[in-house]
Amino acid sequence: MGIPNQRSIKLVFHLKLCWRQYSTSSNLATWFYKYVDKSNVHSWNSVIADLARGGDSVEALRAFSSLRKLGLIPTRSSFPCTIKSCSALCDLVSGRMSHQQAFVFGFETDLFVSSALIDMYSKCGQLKDARALFDEIPLRNVVSWTSMITGYVQNEQADNALLLFKDFLEEETEVEDGNNVPLDSVVMVSVLSACSRVSGKGITEGVHGFVVKKGFDGSIGVGNTLMDAYAKCGQPLVSKKVFDWMEEKDDISWNSMIAVYAQSGLSGEALEVFHGMVRHVGVRYNAVTLSAVLLACAHAGALRAGKCIHDQVIKMDLEYNVCVGTSIIDMYCKCGRVEMAKKTFDRMKEKNVKSWTAMVAGYGMHGRAKEALDIFYKMVRAGVKPNYITFVSVLAACSHAGLVEEGWHWFNAMKHKYDIEPGIEHYGCMVDLFGRAGCLNEAYNLIKRMKMKPDFVVWGSLLGACRIHKNVDLGEIAAQKLFELDPDNCGYYVLLSNLYADAGRWADVERMRMLMKNRQLVKPPGFSLVELKGRVHVFLVGDKEHPHHEMIYKYLEKLTLELQKIGYVPNMTSVLHDVDEEEKEIILRVHSEKLAVAFGVMNSAPGTTINIIKNLRVCGDCHTVIKLISKLVHRDFVVRDSKRFHHFKDGVCSCGDYW
Repeated sequence: MGIPNQRSIKLVFHLKLCWRQYSTSSNLATWFYKYVDKSNVHSWNSVIADLARGGDSVEALRAFSSLRKLGLIPTRSSFPCTIKSCSALCDLVSGRMSHQQAFVFGFETDLFVSSALIDMYSKCGQLKDARALFDEIPLRNVVSWTSMITGYVQNEQADNALLLFKDFLEEETEVEDGNNVPLDSVVMVSVLSACSRVSGKGITEGVHGFVVKKGFDGSIGVGNTLMDAYAKCGQPLVSKKVFDWMEEKDDISWNSMIAVYAQSGLSGEALEVFHGMVRHVGVRYNAVTLSAVLLACAHAGALRAGKCIHDQVIKMDLEYNVCVGTSIIDMYCKCGRVEMAKKTFDRMKEKNVKSWTAMVAGYGMHGRAKEALDIFYKMVRAGVKPNYITFVSVLAACSHAGLVEEGWHWFNAMKHKYDIEPGIEHYGCMVDLFGRAGCLNEAYNLIKRMKMKPDFVVWGSLLGACRIHKNVDLGEIAAQKLFELDPDNCGYYVLLSNLYADAGRWADVERMRMLMKNRQLVKPPGFSLVELKGRVHVFLVGDKEHPHHEMIYKYLEKLTLELQKIGYVPNMTSVLHDVDEEEKEIILRVHSEKLAVAFGVMNSAPGTTINIIKNLRVCGDCHTVIKLISKLVHRDFVVRDSKRFHHFKDGVCSCGDYW
């Protein structure tokens, strides 16, 4: 295997430039024989490495194949980048051939070659082969351990990854002669990635302590992965502590923290971190950042902030970025501006399945099932294959509009036409669809036929439907299942109590109240948000904390008198307490959404659309009142409750009173 001479080294660069010209023809061999010593394999190794590192994996494999066809004997350096190219392509056939070649030439047990092989088998989903190879290595180094641990993580076997790390620590402890394998930050990133997948707070805390003890907490990569691990454990505030402790932060650190807050529903905190990122010297926000900030705006219904971010997207020429564009669609839909979402959707030059699905979901949540299905049909005609989430959006759209036949058709077509097995979310949508439409027996029979165990969403949909249609018997069955699945959720006790109240069974209502009291369950307060001039105002039921509450109550009283003149009668069933009629009416008048509506009308210009977010389902009486107010004051209201959007205009709601 000769040492590369000066002439051959100078020709390596020229070989790289000419590679594409010759790689698909026999001229390559002729050119190589003419200018480079055929016994010199080092030039070939350099080309293979350069192509592999540049992401041209196919050409790297062709180079290795040409090397062998020319009769050259590969060296230790020939294999790692060749095998890496097989990994990048998930090409198991070429990977096994490379493994065979490494074995023939005696490099199978070389640490760098074997680590590359472990990585290749892992990325090709062949964990048994990867582990067999790992177990045969006589003396492993940190790269070998990291490759195997990472392989388990990549193949959703986080528990095995953590068990292997435990073995790693035990092996390190057993070796006392100074030859033990040193840990590094790369292996700790892999271990923390495993922690994020098992979602165990105790495990993450244990590994975190180990990270600090070993001094890896200063690594940006470790810090970023640790933030993600705590977030997956439902600990976003601990993620923020890790973020604050990090001495150095890169754009991934900032993006991760914004995403953690946004995905946890802490939209205000996400926007605050984004503002900190903007002020931070040396860090620039990008498409990933803006997508996360748009998600925060979507969750908060912060239309004004969302529009500002959209303006920034346009300035940075990112509007045609498929991920950012999809985030803009989602933001506008969840901020009650589905038409603006559609304009963004139509302007996108490239759309993926997520873009189409976001538009289907947007129309669906606004009760516009016809438009949702039209988008879905266009998606199919465009050759984009719908996925699991797409069908959740389609079925949800059918549920919001009461399209029983269409929903049932697509529920069955999922498996037969698209080979997508219905999951728990699809069953939840169908139970909700049947239940809202009054087909309670069909909903219950579907639950009994489910291939998986029904969760609290499925039983909760049935209980909610029983509440609407006043079916006490089925409601009790659903409630009992919910008490077993989630005994500390106050909402189920309240729903069943309301169902009993509808039936006049006040003794059972009292029994539910006592159960809640004994179990120390407290009903979450209903509240409504209204955004005006960039500020968010929060109202609770009977709220007197707002600085303008006296003016709000006076104006609401004036509106109520005018509504009564045009025939408004309070819907007392919305107050399901065993109290007298006068007290019920007083309670109804101070519901949070009514206060938000009154405040919005008082403090905005005539003709302005008022956006309100309610954390619970809007009650029947408030729904009627807002319809009438929209006609009385000639204003449009967009109310987002826990179930869907309601667009009130000229005394009519977009839901058609079906929600």
